Amino acid sequence: MSVETSKIDRARIDAALKAMIADGRAAGTSALIWQDGREVYFGSAGMADREARRPMRRDTIAQIYSMTKPVTGVALMQLWEAGKFHLDDPLSKYLPEYAEMRVYAGRDAAGQPRYIAAGRPITVRDIMRHTAGFAYGAGPTPAHDAYVAADPLALTIPLAEASRRLAGVPLLFQPGTRWEYSIAVDVQAALVEKLSGQPFAAYVHAHIFEPLKMADTAWRQPDAKLPRFAAMNVKSGSELVQQDAAEAQKLNFRDNALTPGGFGLASTLDDYQRFARMLLNKGELDGVRILKPSTVKLMATDQLDPAITERAWLPGKGAVGFGFDVAVRKASPQTPEENRGAVGEFFWDGAASTLFWVDPANKLTAVFFVQTMPYDGTLHRDFRAAVYGPDYRGPAGD
Repeated sequence: MSVETSKIDRARIDAALKAMIADGRAAGTSALIWQDGREVYFGSAGMADREARRPMRRDTIAQIYSMTKPVTGVALMQLWEAGKFHLDDPLSKYLPEYAEMRVYAGRDAAGQPRYIAAGRPITVRDIMRHTAGFAYGAGPTPAHDAYVAADPLALTIPLAEASRRLAGVPLLFQPGTRWEYSIAVDVQAALVEKLSGQPFAAYVHAHIFEPLKMADTAWRQPDAKLPRFAAMNVKSGSELVQQDAAEAQKLNFRDNALTPGGFGLASTLDDYQRFARMLLNKGELDGVRILKPSTVKLMATDQLDPAITERAWLPGKGAVGFGFDVAVRKASPQTPEENRGAVGEFFWDGAASTLFWVDPANKLTAVFFVQTMPYDGTLHRDFRAAVYGPDYRGPAGD
């Protein structure tokens, strides 16, 4: 069975959004769904800013964190279409700082860290599917400690310096052997700069945001848009506490040197839905082509070899593989607890619990906004169940 337009249950989705507010998991929620080329649902509940008593509205600007990553992937794949690189080229061909990478190999008998040479170069494909071996913050090994000391995502440095700092940090594993979510998408952004000769934000604005009419999406938001900006909310025990405004605004209302590829965008439901619809339409929207259909298909195809069995928390997303900057559903939901969805859908989410997905089988796209940290996957489970119905397992034959 498929989700027919007439079967989108508006009341069920409304109730799900309101329940997230009532049970204290969110201060404000909103969602926008398109299917069969038209809008079939918009709804919101709660507050964009509880202290200011500002409701969550359609034009609220929210921080989307890692939903920045698919945007960066589209930018880099535009340059691939232009013949600027091959996917299996060594990364060091374009960013020479990655030519001599070391890999953490445990400790010796005296308890000292051991490092060995990388068995093969990091490739561009590796940085697009999170198999390069990079870290992404603190962790249990000396390689994680080196990452923290290097501080490659300091907002005070440009992308080129971020890349140079990262290249001095040992890898966690041999390239191509494991899936580990990482800073790799910020390396993609540095590569976009190198290959295009433009600042990353300028390239993305000219080649993605402007053609798609995504007028409210940016890393540095104009000060005049601050009244539309959603507050961030942080769980503290059983309470949801509104984050200090200066902290919440530091990525989008301050002149930072860093333009991250992996996070940092703020956007609206309508803007990000235009990006999602472009992907559903195989790279085109309203007569403007962003990518070729074959490129979108490549990005939305599982890129992980079966031999890559160590996949960190990725299996927690469901029966999925990973393409280029998006997870890809490979099988129908396997358990009642798994997020509802159809085979072939691709999606990603953000640290503040935002979510989007593209469902070609049902000709559907959905964008869900909330500003709750840390990430709360139960919000996605409940929203997807409201969209598809709690018993949905995908179109017949999945």
